[in-house]
Amino acid sequence: MARPTKVAFVALGCAKNLVDSEKMLGQLVEAGAILTAAEADADVIVVNTCGFLAASRTEAHEAIAEAVARKRTGRCRRVVVAGCLVQRDREKLLEAFPQIDALVGVHNRDDLAAAVLTPRKPGGRRRRPAPDVYLGDYHPYVATDTARLRLTPRHYAYLRVSEGCDRKCTFCTIPAIRGPMHSKPPQVVLDEARELIADGAVELNVIGQDTTSYGRDCGYEPGLAGLLRELDRLPGAKWIRLLYAYPSGFTDGMIDAIAGCEHVVKYVDLPLQHINDRILRAMRRQVTRSETEALLARLRERIPGLVIRTTLIAGFPGETEAEFEELMTFVREFRFDALGVFPYSHEPDTPAGRMKHQLPDRVRQQRADALMRAQQNIAFELAAAQIGRTFDVLIESPPDAGGRHRARHAGQGPEVDSVTYVRGLSPLSPGDFVRVRCVETCEYDLIACPTDVTLAGSMRS
Repeated sequence: MARPTKVAFVALGCAKNLVDSEKMLGQLVEAGAILTAAEADADVIVVNTCGFLAASRTEAHEAIAEAVARKRTGRCRRVVVAGCLVQRDREKLLEAFPQIDALVGVHNRDDLAAAVLTPRKPGGRRRRPAPDVYLGDYHPYVATDTARLRLTPRHYAYLRVSEGCDRKCTFCTIPAIRGPMHSKPPQVVLDEARELIADGAVELNVIGQDTTSYGRDCGYEPGLAGLLRELDRLPGAKWIRLLYAYPSGFTDGMIDAIAGCEHVVKYVDLPLQHINDRILRAMRRQVTRSETEALLARLRERIPGLVIRTTLIAGFPGETEAEFEELMTFVREFRFDALGVFPYSHEPDTPAGRMKHQLPDRVRQQRADALMRAQQNIAFELAAAQIGRTFDVLIESPPDAGGRHRARHAGQGPEVDSVTYVRGLSPLSPGDFVRVRCVETCEYDLIACPTDVTLAGSMRS
């Protein structure tokens, strides 16, 4: 009897790609494969790639090169490459790495097990065998994200509500890779949420390429606001967090849902990219500075205590010093709770990539660094303002050598934001909630102590 195939899996990219990786891992286990964390022990190495930016493509190439090297010198006999970079650069990948045995595009995720477990076709005497290719055009998203083998800690999970994007931002390759917007039916989303909760998730992070457009493509009139209310009613969902919200699609109904739902945390991830009107038009963001400022004002006014996170692009083609200074002033004056900055990535296949007046890499990076320095001062001041306040935190890890638990309060999103370190507790488990008081800060992070040690772990039930 043949022994089961051992598979090592390299998951790259954003949270949306992570969901694909988790689904693929579940399918591999169902097909009889054994997963291993040690690539040196694997019969097959799978690399699920991201192709969004030049930096992510470089990371993918490095991972593939390492897998191919293991195939050449070790136990590995098959290398499978999947994901966005396959969809985008199939021919370039095969040219760079002819040793690849199979390619699986983003719309062929369910073929991953076959790609891993099917032996490669034999080649001729003087030619390399042709790789197996699973690469279809976009088709309506009918697959669900159930039966995932999750890579996140058990206590939180990503809940993907849609695939693809109808926006035409000039800097973005996602619509070309993932296809147009396609919302999952609300009942499918709710069923997936129930499964994640049953698997131990107390925090659901709602994701999609454009979450604020949820339901528009399929005629679901309640839209994102209705979906949030349905999720809020699910037993066991303690925190529901909204990520990847598009500003021009943010309605008053969505604001009301965030404000009124018990378990929807007062946190919005709202990527703005820029604030100057000319740059926003060049980006095709479909929103103006005045509209953006009006939305931000409504959010803060109608949702007391709301944490707003955003991301910006520095050094977009043609961005002048004055336009950059306008962005800097906006950041200093609005004082975002959390902010990330990307230096503009030149993507030749996008409209922005073909624009004139591309700025030098050095200038892009300098401007990104300047924005982050400005935000650092704000972040440190906002963190210091938390001293003396009490709030609930979700325990993230067992205690470290110093007896501190890493945790997050509702305004700290997983993986991207600061954290809270809780000291003075008996050991708790990840997923427990406890009430704490902030006593000091460590740069971006908070240091807290429990308000009553008898509460330790009691809030989870």
